Amino acid sequence: MATAFWDTQGVILVDFLSRGETVSSDFNIDTLKRLWARILRVRPDTSIRTKDTTASFGGTTLPYPSYSPDLSSSDYRLFGPMKQNLRMMKK
Repeated sequence: MATAFWDTQGVILVDFLSRGETVSSDFNIDTLKRLWARILRVRPDTSIRTKDTTASFGGTTLPYPSYSPDLSSSDYRLFGPMKQNLRMMKK
């Protein structure tokens, strides 16, 4: 069995369960530790470069907690009006 984690930039981690092994809390904790280590190793550089580039264009970043499982505020602004327009088209 394979467990995969990815984001918009591609695969972050693929973890394989050995034949005869079962999924346990220890297995899950190990997998999450490896995932977290990869996120910490890759994300800060990407984040800093992105913020610097945004600032160089005169852009601003909306306050939003990093790695939050919630939708970003841009998702609310995008999908809310889109849903409303689709509802109106359906009538």
